Formats: sequence, C-alpha cells, structure tokens
Amino acid sequence: MPVITNIKDLQRLHERRVPRMFYDYAESGSWTEQTFRENTTDFDKIRLRQRVAVDMTGRSTATQMIGQDVAMPVALAPVGLTGMQHADGEIKAARAAEAFGVPYTLSTMSINSIEDVAAATTKPFWFQLYTMRDSDYISRLIQRAKDANVSALVITLDLQILGQRHKDLKNGLSAPPKLTLKTMANLATKWSWGIGMLGAKRRGFGNIVGHVKGISDTSSLGSWTAEQFDPSLDWDKIAKLKEQWGGKVILKGILDAEDAKMALKVGADAIIVSNHGGRQLDGALSSIRVLPSILEAVGDQIDVHLDSGIRSGQDVLKAMAMGAKGTYIGRAYIYGLGAMGEAGVTSALNIIHRELDTTMALCGETNVEDLGRHNLLVPKDFEGRWQE
Repeated sequence: MPVITNIKDLQRLHERRVPRMFYDYAESGSWTEQTFRENTTDFDKIRLRQRVAVDMTGRSTATQMIGQDVAMPVALAPVGLTGMQHADGEIKAARAAEAFGVPYTLSTMSINSIEDVAAATTKPFWFQLYTMRDSDYISRLIQRAKDANVSALVITLDLQILGQRHKDLKNGLSAPPKLTLKTMANLATKWSWGIGMLGAKRRGFGNIVGHVKGISDTSSLGSWTAEQFDPSLDWDKIAKLKEQWGGKVILKGILDAEDAKMALKVGADAIIVSNHGGRQLDGALSSIRVLPSILEAVGDQIDVHLDSGIRSGQDVLKAMAMGAKGTYIGRAYIYGLGAMGEAGVTSALNIIHRELDTTMALCGETNVEDLGRHNLLVPKDFEGRWQE
C-alpha cells in the first residue's frame, strides 16, 4: 500500500481501481472544462500570511454549519452515482462522515436510497433534492426524507437543464454500466471493484427505482431522468418546496449576488456558492472568485458556504478566511472512496483536517472561527474587472 499524504495520492489510486466511465464521471466538467479547472487554480492565486511567535497550543477546527456542531467546517457534498465508485458507496461515505463529525449530503441520484443510508447511520444526514416535473414523486421523496429524520434539505438550483459533459457521452455512462466490448474490457482490469459490486446492496438509483410509476428497473430509467429535470423551476417554486419541507433549507448553486439576495428573500437557512463543480455552465467564474461579491450582497444575514474546487485543508482555510461559514468536498472524498472504500473517505477527511490545522497554526491562528482576510494576501484584481 502506498503512503497517502495528500488528496492527489487518493486520486491516483481512484483512477487505477475504478472503471473508466465512473472515474471520468467524477473527474470531468462540461464543454471545455475551463470552469472545472479554474475552480482549483484560482485558489492558488490566493497566498497566506505567515505569522510567528504566537502560542499555537489548544487549536480548534470545530465550528457550526447551519447551527450543527462540526469537527471542521467541511461537509460531504452530494455526488450522484457514489455507489458506483465503490460498492455501497453512499453508506460508507455517510458512516465515515458521521464518525469524523462532519455532515454527509445524500444525492437524489444516489445508488443507495435514503432508507438504506438512514438504516446504516445513527445521526441525521442532509438530503439533496433535484426538482423534477413529477410533483407527486417529489412530494413523496420529501416525505421519505422526513421519515428518515433528515436534518436539512439541500435544493440544487443549477441543474434545470443538464450541461453537456463530453466524457460521459463518449463513455455511455449508465448505472449499472452497459456491457459493451469497450466497457467489458475495462471492467476486466478492475476485478476488485467488480467483486465488491457483486455483493453490493444496489446497483441502480435507489431513490427512484421502485418509487416512480413505470420505473421498476434501470432499463426504463434513462429516458425518465432525461425528461424529468424541471426547467420551469423559479423562486416561487423554491418557496413552496421550503414550505413543504418545513425544516432547514440550503440552496445550492448560487453564483450571482442577485440570486443570493433572492435566496435570502425566500428564507433559506444557508446558500452554497457553487458552479456544480464546473459541470454545468462552462465559462462561469470559479466559486472562490465570486464569493466576495456574494458576501458583500448578503453580509451576515444568511450563512454562506462554498463548494467547487476544495482539494486541501489550505483551500478550506482560504474559503473561511474570505468569509465563508462552511465548505463542501465532493471529488476529494470520492477519490478516497474509489481508492479504499470507507477507509479512503476517512483518509481524505484526515488529510484535509491535518492540512487545515497545520496551516491555521502557521498563520498564527488557534481557532477556525477567528480566520479572516487578515490571514490572506489576495490579488487586487482577483474578482476580475469586467465591463458593465
């Protein structure tokens, strides 16, 4: 077993051990992948201020996200098809998050169902909702989340229409994978993944199959999902979903100050500054680049979290120092899951926590809640100078 020191090490193992179509699904963006790349490279433009001769004992990364105690300001983001990266992937990721003390967010497009994850964990998790045309299904899905004691609903706003991801189209992405000659040749080299999947609880979309009229297996699922994302989603519908849920609501996919103000207006508990990991609108700005303008628009009136581009504890620190109240990792924990299952997710969390703690100390801070712009050196034109 190689020595794992950073998230990149886990990514290399992930690529080696998981079928190509599922690795590509995780490690890709839409169109030219410009936004996907800049989500990470823009973090590199922000530098850190080293401080010395500060008592660094008694450090704490503990804080809160939407009023919930967390061991560090990092939640596991919703990722579709997680159960195709490793057998029972959602269950294993949720268990690792619970043990570490950070929130886990289950995707609507998960392999393991809401009920599967609830049965395998002891603490409430969060559930991410895609709005779909089938309002009866959405109502029942929300009720299932309530019955499972889900503690927050994360409504994704930026997938009314699916962005084109070239790799997924070329690979013929499906769950379970279609057995073409190309796919079978690749699967033959991933025997440990295959053995695990033979014993998996599910290999199709657990929140959908058996819960939608006419969808009893994966063969009829593709056409249904392609037609179901709701292009008519607007703020009135979001307000109604919030009312229907009745609990804490986080709105994911905010990338513009005006939309942040609307999220505040409908009474969201938090917003996630996110461009869907660069998988929707290619050419949009990175999440870390737009964060300052969104914070300027809504201030402390609502919790502002950041998703897209986090690959290290230093990235977490930079986002928090810029003013975010929490961050999300998607690919970073998926690399770990694909590499080593539940132990890999724990490894990813440990890596990020260690990097956050060490960097915080070297910046002269002992509490993550004390981080601020005074810890950073931000380029004067970081947000960009754009013609009106």
